[in-house]
Amino acid sequence: MAGGGEKTVVVTGGSGFVGSHLVRRLLERGYEVRTTVRSIANPAKVGPLRRMREEFPGRLALFEADLLREGSFDEAMKGCRVVFHVASPFFMPEKIKDGRRDMVDPALLGTRNVLASVDRTPTVERLVFTSTVGAIFGNYADVLDMEDQVLSERYFNTTSTVENNPYHYAKTVAERAAWDAEAAQGRWRMVSVNPGLILGPSLAPASESGSLFLLEELFKGYFFYGAPDFSFTTADVREVADAHIAAAENPQAKGRYIVAAQTMTSFHEMSRIIRTRYPRDLRLPRAPLPHWPVRILGPAFGLTQDYIRKHLGIRFRVDNSRSVRELGITYRPIEQTVLDHYEAWRRQRDRG
Repeated sequence: MAGGGEKTVVVTGGSGFVGSHLVRRLLERGYEVRTTVRSIANPAKVGPLRRMREEFPGRLALFEADLLREGSFDEAMKGCRVVFHVASPFFMPEKIKDGRRDMVDPALLGTRNVLASVDRTPTVERLVFTSTVGAIFGNYADVLDMEDQVLSERYFNTTSTVENNPYHYAKTVAERAAWDAEAAQGRWRMVSVNPGLILGPSLAPASESGSLFLLEELFKGYFFYGAPDFSFTTADVREVADAHIAAAENPQAKGRYIVAAQTMTSFHEMSRIIRTRYPRDLRLPRAPLPHWPVRILGPAFGLTQDYIRKHLGIRFRVDNSRSVRELGITYRPIEQTVLDHYEAWRRQRDRG
């Protein structure tokens, strides 16, 4: 496998939460990695990649590329066999003013620009595409209509729209566009990785899109009086990175792979896990909250009655068997993931 193009790969979005873990894992496995970042001039974002470049001399190259600029990925892809398309525009929901302009157009245009570069690069044989379980379902209630009420790769999200959950809608539209592009040619093959809510230790500094903020309300004590009965499909960032590499290395890998634990984890379970190690953290709820106050107060916290009806108290099982069988993923205990995530958040907070 050693030598030129065989071991040269591209990771788009290498300064992000998943991207930085993926770059590191690839370097540890002996690959030559090229990674794209939006701005090389941003020292906080590029710092971790610069340190990796020193640790693995001559094996990591940084390229500037903008998802929304046509042709900006051509240079990074030259001579590469595998492209990991991880970069994705992500905005916190409260920052989205216009779902189509802020989320859908950038996700679709970004994907199309990367696909166009793949088409122009004759050495590329495989595209590993980072999607999400949000491209499989829109609301939790959707999963209750699936066979045996189990989440599986066979389904596509058909309920999200630009107005209702533009993030899931954008990811769905982008993944569908990528499958269409794969079907339109015969040279390169695509595999998609569809993780749940990605948690775990961060190698990259926090940013407004940083995964570390996704549980911030819980950690900061917004729910100290009680945990609302919302649950999440969870994935450890290290398993997500490993799944990308296995999807590239296993010639039999094809289609979509859910990367998520078989059982969902609730806010209450997360706080119970953290309190086992930090028993004096009074911000964490000790009890679950009944449903009725969430239904009454939810709208004051920005949750619509429709959202509450389609998510509150709903749990489902996840069929992750393809990722175990074909990608060789071993899922670590959720306790380890949640504690690592929380400790990374505390370190970030203490630094800031």
